[in-house]
Amino acid sequence: MVNQFIDGEWVTDYDPTNEAGEFERQPTSFRDRVDPEEAESGRYHLYVSYACPWAHRALVTRKLLGLEDAISVDVVDPFRDDGGWQFTPDKGGCTTDSIHGADYLREVYVAADPDYTGRVTVPVLWDEQAETIVNNESREIMRDLTTVFAELGNGVDLAPAGLREDIDEALDHIYEPINNGVYRTGFADTQTAYDEAVTELFEALDHWDDVLADQRYLVGDRLTEADIAMYTTLVRFDEVYHTHFMCNHELIREYEHLWPYLRDLYQTDGFGETTHMDHIKEHYYTTHPAVSPKRIVPRGPDPDFEEPHARDELAGEPPV
Repeated sequence: MVNQFIDGEWVTDYDPTNEAGEFERQPTSFRDRVDPEEAESGRYHLYVSYACPWAHRALVTRKLLGLEDAISVDVVDPFRDDGGWQFTPDKGGCTTDSIHGADYLREVYVAADPDYTGRVTVPVLWDEQAETIVNNESREIMRDLTTVFAELGNGVDLAPAGLREDIDEALDHIYEPINNGVYRTGFADTQTAYDEAVTELFEALDHWDDVLADQRYLVGDRLTEADIAMYTTLVRFDEVYHTHFMCNHELIREYEHLWPYLRDLYQTDGFGETTHMDHIKEHYYTTHPAVSPKRIVPRGPDPDFEEPHARDELAGEPPV
């Protein structure tokens, strides 16, 4: 069971699985895009969780593009109870809600739409001038940061026009079997649903492991949004998804190319410093009592993401 709003009323017993026991991710609701003429420094604000892979996408993108001064950020507590994402500034790495002074992120959602129906998710891109949520879909937030806010950053381009079709194709191909696949596996309510999801997950990982044998990044020799989307799932895999979500056919550390690829990204400015494994592990192991009822956070396995990777022998360099 998960929590969500229905017509502005907070309910705590929404079931995200269908009759076949398959996890179905609810579509995000706020899907406006930033007008290029309104992409002003200081106008927009991100609400994120360090634990969430979707929010992590926005944090990595913001860092890589040098938008830290242009777009402010608030961070919720990694533990999510029946009240949803909460602001707990006394906890390490967490902040207040600097815009509304809210206790829970759900208050931000109803500030944008008093009759809102849907889940309260991160990331959230808030427009301080219009006083509303612009978007809460991570892929679209990444693209807006990369394109609309380009002039406010450092000149790095994570979605060059000439590669955008290939980037979008890669994003499409990794989303359902990998990014969402770990959730489809972990939240499956039937053996059939689990078997289908876990098979598709590892078939996709095997495919991309082969692709990365001859190229440094997912779209050739250039780091793009697709690598950010892949990274935020892979970096959580061995510590969380392998055990907690029963994605245990293979560790990422056992892949010949995915493992050095992951280390390459982690060691690239913008990736490692936005990765807070303490928040990640606390969230998953304490927030899903149906999966992990004792809420015990394991100590291991603590992969060495700083181990040399030798991926720089392939063509391509990280952005500077």
